[in-house]
Amino acid sequence: MKFHPTDEELVDYYLRKKVSSRRIDLDVIKDVDLYKIEPWDLQELCRIGTEEQNEWYFFSHKDKKYPTGTRTNRATAAGFWKATGRDKAIYSKHELIGMRKTLVFYKGRAPNGQKSDWIMHEYRLETDENGTPQASFKNYFTFIYN
Repeated sequence: MKFHPTDEELVDYYLRKKVSSRRIDLDVIKDVDLYKIEPWDLQELCRIGTEEQNEWYFFSHKDKKYPTGTRTNRATAAGFWKATGRDKAIYSKHELIGMRKTLVFYKGRAPNGQKSDWIMHEYRLETDENGTPQASFKNYFTFIYN
């Protein structure tokens, strides 16, 4: 089974339903704690079907670096995820619905980490049904590939 949703589908269908606790028809995206797992361990955990995969999709809660702050903790036991480039806007019918952030996994500790081939796209909602800012920074959906 091939699962290749568009950015719009990931945000407007999967993430929006997940954040509002609504049922997702094609329930193939697992919940994981990204900070307790290394990227190479996601392959088995998030496998869809039996075919060879180089993309894995999952939901994970963002982990705050400090309880009162807004900075995100993106460290694992073996390394850390570092944002790269600009966030990409995701539109549906000319309306901004979300953003996509690209991150690269570095082995070791900042600032001396060793860049790896693991890349992650992190998605977040921009608004809720009423058009007000969404507390979506607590949730994100992402896929990762090597």
